[in-house]
Amino acid sequence: MAHVITRPCCNDASCVEVCPVNCIHPTPDEPEFLTAEMLYIDPEACIDCGACIDECPVSAIFPDDQLEAKDEPYLQINADYFKDHDPDGGLVKPTRPPVMPEGKELHVAVVGAGPAAFYAAGELVKRGQVKVDMFDRLPTPYGLVRAGVSPDHAKTKGVENTFAATEKKANFTYHLNVDVGTHITHDELNARYGAILYAVGAPHDRRLNIPGEDLTGSFAATEFVAWYNGHPAYADRTFDLSGERAVVIGNGNVALDVARILLTDDAVLGATDIADYALDALKASSITEVVVLGRRGIEHAAFTNAEFLSLGDLDGIDIVIEEPDLALSEGTEAALADDTLDSTIATKIRLAREFAARPRTEGNKRIVFRFLSSPLEVLGDDRVTGLHCMQNSYAASGAATPTSETFDLDASIVVRSVGYRGQPIPGLPFDRDRNVVPSDDARVTDGPDGPVLPGLYVAGWIRRGPTGGIGRNRFCGEEAAASILADFAAGSLPEPERSVDDVPELVASRGAERVDLDGWRRIDAAERAAGKTEGRRRVKLVTVDELVATARATEEAVG
Repeated sequence: MAHVITRPCCNDASCVEVCPVNCIHPTPDEPEFLTAEMLYIDPEACIDCGACIDECPVSAIFPDDQLEAKDEPYLQINADYFKDHDPDGGLVKPTRPPVMPEGKELHVAVVGAGPAAFYAAGELVKRGQVKVDMFDRLPTPYGLVRAGVSPDHAKTKGVENTFAATEKKANFTYHLNVDVGTHITHDELNARYGAILYAVGAPHDRRLNIPGEDLTGSFAATEFVAWYNGHPAYADRTFDLSGERAVVIGNGNVALDVARILLTDDAVLGATDIADYALDALKASSITEVVVLGRRGIEHAAFTNAEFLSLGDLDGIDIVIEEPDLALSEGTEAALADDTLDSTIATKIRLAREFAARPRTEGNKRIVFRFLSSPLEVLGDDRVTGLHCMQNSYAASGAATPTSETFDLDASIVVRSVGYRGQPIPGLPFDRDRNVVPSDDARVTDGPDGPVLPGLYVAGWIRRGPTGGIGRNRFCGEEAAASILADFAAGSLPEPERSVDDVPELVASRGAERVDLDGWRRIDAAERAAGKTEGRRRVKLVTVDELVATARATEEAVG
């Protein structure tokens, strides 16, 4: 018997560290780790010890004889990875940690409270002489784990338990509901902290730059995801769901999330932590079909196989892929035929063909995949009525190229899901070509090829761009922490001019209603208590006012 990794896998790699036989890959020292869709267990090498099960933060690992029917395809998916990946690379022995200066403390400001920020903070607070102050403009922590992970992916949200262990450390302090740049400036942080780590993500969406993009009914997936997840900045948004068809442009995991949430049964969503107002709007929705549009073919689809496979488990929803949308480039066809194609791509193609062959049920809702299609114009006068598209085909080089054929899709809403985009941080250099803060080993540099700016660091999407999920952010955050500790040990960090002790008073004087750890615990307890009465994980508070009011309530008032 072997163990199997399933869909909730977040690439956290905790399981890799405890595996006694090195059967879980890719490991953080292997090049594939940074781009892997998930981790995989080699069924030939697994000794069935079960150490990985307890370590997995999202409960994604099971013995192969305890898999639910919906997870049985992961037996093959795990095994397929090892057809063309070497399981004998071995782990790199951990390097000896740097020796911290005796008698000195380091105060680190971490700006942002998402996964990259927490993984960095988790490494830093292991050293008693390092104090971490975490700042976030929201009254709640955890970033996209709270406001970006789809509400029906509750197991993935389980990684919050790892973050909660960090926030309990005596050398960790929250400054939530504090906006760096408004309530405290970069220069003021610089004067008080020996190191500043920015892990602020990439909060803006990318645009299509096509006519009609700003029509009512055309919006970014980033807005819609934040709305249904209860992000306070989007709680007052409304989306007209009275039409029958939506088109999602882009085919990454976020695009699949949007399609799934638009069509999932009310009873299923009602058991999640989706925002109540979003649940009410989706109950009244008339949408019965979502078209997911991709510029290139299935072999280049950006969604992961795990997310793609999980669509097949949705009750009352058909996955529709017509024969022309299964087209492959000549090179891919040849590699697939002679069994030399990358196993991840081969699995994606196999799953698409299986979906295409499934019978369809009259009366079911539909997720329709259209590949090799590019949007040209969002149609409509005052609001969206459809989308004008170009049909693409494969050139001899294997690239997707436009044809002379166009087509229109009727639609009441068009959702662009073509990626996130970072924004400049006041006081830091910014690479406008890549929309990131330039850096070298997480150390901020004065331009892409410029010198290091001592004491300044970046992690997560603002460092490398909006690629990779929780697992890659762990690697990125821990790498940033390692650079901070190495610089502290080397004595290369600037000496603060002032104490951090006045930070609470300073931000309060600028109007911040700061939420500390006790305040966050009250919010968390209140949401979970409300959820318990309804059989849900939590019922989210969705406005800053009610979040702050709950944070300031007494323990007795929360109940």
